[in-house]
Amino acid sequence: MPLYRGYCGAKVAYRLLLFKTCEPAFMNNFINLAPANNQQQMKNLIFTAAWLSLFSFSACKHSQQSTAASGTGELETVLSLPATVRTGSPVMLTFTVKNNTGKALSFCKWHTPFEGAGGFMAAYLDITDANGENAQYRGVMAKRIMPPPAEAYIKVPAHDSVTTTVDILKGYAVTKPGQYKVVYQAGGMSGLNKVNEAAFTVTE
Repeated sequence: MPLYRGYCGAKVAYRLLLFKTCEPAFMNNFINLAPANNQQQMKNLIFTAAWLSLFSFSACKHSQQSTAASGTGELETVLSLPATVRTGSPVMLTFTVKNNTGKALSFCKWHTPFEGAGGFMAAYLDITDANGENAQYRGVMAKRIMPPPAEAYIKVPAHDSVTTTVDILKGYAVTKPGQYKVVYQAGGMSGLNKVNEAAFTVTE
């Protein structure tokens, strides 16, 4: 990949150089160095090379975009919450990991509700109220030995999904009525980076 990008970068530099040579002052000085009977031929050659360079640069850019679009894909995580809950009632978060690709993909269950033990072995959610204040984490903080072992990974088959639920109150102090936003913040550990934000309202 670095070699490919370097090739495209060279194309850009070459294109800029050719466009520079097509500026009237520069091109005239350059063409005047050629024999009189070859000056028109030299001019035609420069313009042809410039257009070919532009075409090659466009093709290279398109090829890079196509390569990125046809990558291996990634898992998509969907957070779902009830719209409203009463103060003190469970706030059940549904945590779904979807594999929309054509091959099996895996993620690390550490820092996700799939770990068990009440669903909280780390503070993997960022929960804020309407004033931007964070709900205090009060769950377990497990110690880890890196790297994660093979049994720490969950495989999601192609075009399939895995789902679990967890009560947010088991890990976070959400005690006051109001609106709350929930953001998953542990993608660096689990590998789950494509995650939506969720929200709920606590009523009296």
